[in-house]
Amino acid sequence: MIRSTIRGLGLAFIGTAAFAAATPAFAGQCPADQIRANPLAGHPTAPANVTDDVIGSVDLGAEIGVNGRDLRLRRLVVQPGGVVPWHSHDGRPALIITVSGEVTEYRSTCGVGIVHRAGEVSREAEGIAHYWVNEGREPAVLLSADVKAQD
Repeated sequence: MIRSTIRGLGLAFIGTAAFAAATPAFAGQCPADQIRANPLAGHPTAPANVTDDVIGSVDLGAEIGVNGRDLRLRRLVVQPGGVVPWHSHDGRPALIITVSGEVTEYRSTCGVGIVHRAGEVSREAEGIAHYWVNEGREPAVLLSADVKAQD
């Protein structure tokens, strides 16, 4: 059952990623005239109305010699009004695809919120700190693939 669920999620991720590749490159990015430092004073520091489940992970030390790091795939469901709190991607790159719904990202390098709609991919890397809020009326479902330090 778990294997078929993971296989189904993997196929959904691939199908959605193929759809995302067909969307304009600028979708879900900071508008060029809004790129600037943004300290986001008063940012949220605790999650609210969000589930974060690890679907699978790979020990990168055993696989490719990158000791102390895992590649992991997570499924996040952000309910309306839910928050993924402030965090940094220094040393923790990630790709996040919005599977359904939409979510707004508040990023340290952008002067306005960035709306991520279904099918869009967000690239997160060094120098990015941010938080996400579901300002819509339906849950936002996200798949996140990231590299992180092992616990």
